[in-house]
Amino acid sequence: MRPTFTVQAGDGAARAGTLVTAHGVVETPAFMPVGTYGTVKAMTPEELQGLGAQIILGNTFHLMLRPGARIVAAHGGLHRFMHWQHPLLTDSGGFQVYSLKSLRRITEEGVRFRSPLDGAEVRFSPEDSMDVQLALRSDIAMALDDCTEHPATESAARESMERSMRWAARSHAHYHRAEAPGGLFGIVQGGMHAALRLASLEALLRLDWPGLAVGGLAVGESEEERLGVLESLVPHMPAGRPRYLMGVGRPEDIVAAVMRGIDLFDCVMPTRHARNGHLFTSSGVMNIRNSLYQDDLSPVDAACDCYTCRNYTRAYLRHLDRCNEILGSRLNTIHNLHFYLGLMRALRAAIVAGELAAWARGFLADRRAAGAVA
Repeated sequence: MRPTFTVQAGDGAARAGTLVTAHGVVETPAFMPVGTYGTVKAMTPEELQGLGAQIILGNTFHLMLRPGARIVAAHGGLHRFMHWQHPLLTDSGGFQVYSLKSLRRITEEGVRFRSPLDGAEVRFSPEDSMDVQLALRSDIAMALDDCTEHPATESAARESMERSMRWAARSHAHYHRAEAPGGLFGIVQGGMHAALRLASLEALLRLDWPGLAVGGLAVGESEEERLGVLESLVPHMPAGRPRYLMGVGRPEDIVAAVMRGIDLFDCVMPTRHARNGHLFTSSGVMNIRNSLYQDDLSPVDAACDCYTCRNYTRAYLRHLDRCNEILGSRLNTIHNLHFYLGLMRALRAAIVAGELAAWARGFLADRRAAGAVA
């Protein structure tokens, strides 16, 4: 089933919408917890649903290498493999290839790289990415892109972007050879260069995509550069299609992007930070490993009603972390995902009420006062 998107309310450039897929409806703005290997680390699917997650992300590159698309397909696809019967997006593998750096070589055909598992040479083309994602049977698949290095000269960014556009056309053709299980999103590239971003968007709009993503950000650029890209690009993106900002995950950055018209987000930050003792709160980020919390009998956040805050103290969470107890990672992850998913619900409510600007001012002021914003 091809996903469909409806904008239900707007406040400035921000939108509240619904994204309908074969496995259910996603209310936007939405955050997708990342399930790299077919699991959101430390969480069961039932716990994710209980926290309010409506869509999660699976990683094409890693699932291709282990356990392999054939095994996932034998289960009937990634939904059944991981016991998640709700909307699911798979990335293309482009960012993982980008992150390999010295292990990979990019050509017009695709990418050749050494497997980080056993060093074997792997060839990965747009067609390969589509074949894997078709086997995973995700509701939303992503075209394979060449994630532009940062910083990049205008000429290097242009070469990378134009390659991404050729790969996008190949991805589109291969994905739609027969009836597909979901829909394929295109990815806008072009580095920090506004003219290249618009040229990339123009090239993508020659084909029919049920949604578009902004790629090539969260790669080391400044906040000013990232917001500049969004401000010059997003107003030109189709109003009736969802807009997905890939890999951007600080709460402050999500709020800023929603105010500029972005609908979908993903990032490993809430789950990775949880495993490293960093907890998101209404007043900033808390490092539970700090000795300050050794005798602290209060919850992580008095304003939070998650399972962790209702039942455990800072002292207990610090104790679990110091003992490397698995429960510590689980409780921290429950809290962080509750915070992120609650943030998205608050953003949506503010948009529907027409109060987003005032809500955002208060949210950002609280975090600046706590030192959460650089």
